[in-house]
Amino acid sequence: MNKVIAHLDMDAFFASVEERENPRWQGLPIVVGADPHSTGSGQGHGRGVVSTANYPARKYGIHSAMPISRAWKLSEEAAARGEPKAIFLPVNGKLYSEVSDKICVVIKSVLEQIYPPPPASTLSASDWRAGKFAPAKLERASIDECYFALPTENYSLAEKTAKEIKTAVKTKERLTCSIGLGPNKLIAKIASGKNKPDGLTIVEPDQVLDFLAPLLVRELPGVGPKTDQQLAKLKINYIRELRRLDAEQVQKLFGKWGAELLQKAYGIGSTEITEEYETKSIGEQETFMQDTLDSLYINERLAWLATAVIARFKRSEFKTFRTLVLTIRFSDFKTQTRSHTLSTPTSELKILKTEALKLLLPFLDSRANPNKKLIRLIGVRIEKLK
Repeated sequence: MNKVIAHLDMDAFFASVEERENPRWQGLPIVVGADPHSTGSGQGHGRGVVSTANYPARKYGIHSAMPISRAWKLSEEAAARGEPKAIFLPVNGKLYSEVSDKICVVIKSVLEQIYPPPPASTLSASDWRAGKFAPAKLERASIDECYFALPTENYSLAEKTAKEIKTAVKTKERLTCSIGLGPNKLIAKIASGKNKPDGLTIVEPDQVLDFLAPLLVRELPGVGPKTDQQLAKLKINYIRELRRLDAEQVQKLFGKWGAELLQKAYGIGSTEITEEYETKSIGEQETFMQDTLDSLYINERLAWLATAVIARFKRSEFKTFRTLVLTIRFSDFKTQTRSHTLSTPTSELKILKTEALKLLLPFLDSRANPNKKLIRLIGVRIEKLK
């Protein structure tokens, strides 16, 4: 059975949670991230970056991954025009992780109501093998986004499901989300970003090529500034223009990544939804808005990921872990992992942060990164849970 794939993306998640928790900030610009005030340097000279800016803050030009000092300056410029100053808040990883878990419960509840499993006695073994019934599954892509497969080929039913999920999230968690529906994960993810906030975008299989054609190449997941600049030199700015290249040309330009890039230009993507039924590890990962080797920024994001992992771990049935795993993906999409097993099981965030940092540091210099390749993704995972 062909399935409709959905991608759900929470709208300005961190900032929206803060606004929900503090109603007096309703409608005001909110920036979550590093402290803009650096001790000894004065106001507006803090180091670090913006994690999330809500939509009023984005009207000032503030966005994720922007240096916090620049965000502060834009807020001050807005104040000089008579507009409200932005509210700068630290990242509250524990709270956001808890809310993320609750949202997943809401989604699963709606899916189970709309697609209940039939009585086992009504299906033969051949029916199951033929895929006449497949349970709805959910895959967490990050703390604020997930994929789920709807066991239907009917886009009208899929639209109804998406609307019910949006309503349930808004009612139970007082937050908005945007959902994209499509024939695979690639299309669903791009679609979810087209009508934010609180959007719903549907791309049926026969609409895929027309949907992608007018979009900028950089809207394809995985296309960073470097790839975008290389294509721009060839006067390729839009996805329809990328399709002019053949497989051989793309491979010469980008190696193995080129074949995947060309597939994306034609809307070809995975439909596999991975849902772990037995918890063997707990992890979080983040793809950066821009490939970087900025040690301050990467260390900050590593600390945040470790905090999110421990927050999930504390709510699980497990008491200790022994192994931690660091994942690094470079700008050329080559991925490396490093792991360390502790001599004594622990549950401490401080230990996870310290040991993860030890694994990370060689990738920031010539020890594990002699060519100084930029990093596009990091991940932290704990294993050997007890």
